[in-house]
Parts: sequence; C-alpha cells; structure tokens
Amino acid sequence: MNQGNQLFPVFFKLHELDVLVVGGGYVGLEKLEAILKNSPETRVTLVGEEILQPDIFRLANEHPHVQVIECKFRWRDLRGKDLVFLATNDRSLHERIKRRTRRRRIMTNVADTPDLCDFYLSSVVKKGDLKIAISSNGKSPTLTKRIRQYLEEAIPDDVQSLLDNLLEVRNQLRGDFEYKVKKLNEVTADWLSQDRKEDSQ
Repeated sequence: MNQGNQLFPVFFKLHELDVLVVGGGYVGLEKLEAILKNSPETRVTLVGEEILQPDIFRLANEHPHVQVIECKFRWRDLRGKDLVFLATNDRSLHERIKRRTRRRRIMTNVADTPDLCDFYLSSVVKKGDLKIAISSNGKSPTLTKRIRQYLEEAIPDDVQSLLDNLLEVRNQLRGDFEYKVKKLNEVTADWLSQDRKEDSQ
C-alpha cells in the first residue's frame, strides 16, 4: 500500500552549522544561492576544481562566512562539516563522497540523484518570519513551484504583523498549554474569516 510522502520535514538552523558545497558550476551556484537566501550567515565552504560561475565569487564577497576554494575535492574538505551538498556532473565522485559521508554520519544532498540523498531541498514560500516548505517527494519540482507561486499570492503581505501580534497575545496569556492553544486558535480563526470577507467584497 502506498503511504505517500514519508519524508520528515525539518528546518535546519544553518547559521549554526558548517556546510560544504562541492561543485563550481551552475548547480553549485544554485545550491549556494538557496543556502544564503534562507540563511545568509551560514558558514559555507564551496570547493570546485574550476569555478565556472563568476556569481559564486560575488556571493563570497558579499557574505564573509563563505569561502571559495578552487581545486579538486579532497577528503580533508569533509572535516568539521555538518551538511554536504554535492553539485558536480561526476556521479562516480558523488558516490565515493557519499560512502564517506555516510560513514561519518554527515547528512548529504546530491543534485539530481534522489537515491543518494539523505534529504531533499524543498520549494519555499517566505513572507517575514513565515516560511513554508513544499515537497513532492522528488517527483515533480514543477508542481511544487506552481504551489509555491499560488501560496505566495494567497498569503497576504502583512502576515508578519499577524505573527507579531500573535506573539504578544501568547506572551500575555495565562493558563496551561491547552488553554493557550485554544485562545490562539480563536484569534487566528477570526483573522482568517476577516481576510475571507475582504476578499469577497
């Protein structure tokens, strides 16, 4: 029986981790951009035998925690790393690195190779402190992109003020956890119903 997507969604505190990206081409740039877009303070080392994308150097100049090393991958590049992104066009290299990262229990993402991945990157909607990750279990990036675009339009731009207000309400509430959840559910239900009324006018 198909139980659907069994991935466990998490949000990493990347700014507290050491990240390695292997690959200096377009895919390596894409991974670096995704990391820095979500967590600009992340410590990233990008290693590439040849840095083919000038924007990699630009991002390194704009982010003091990013280091670019133009050379072949070396096993010592894995030292102290918490997450690894493999983004070359050499599957054999990816497989060799993945065997080593598995032994070291370093979580690894391998571009366009789901069978070697410990985790996938998701399509992300971000508005202020609200962040929603969307996954199709690696089956259709196109669909996740469309859903992301839909949610970006559907979620109002002022959602940050709601989040800030909810934090204030939560901090002022007295009572046990169950009571607080009930009250916060009431507040958000009121906000959603008001939002629907405005849309229908």
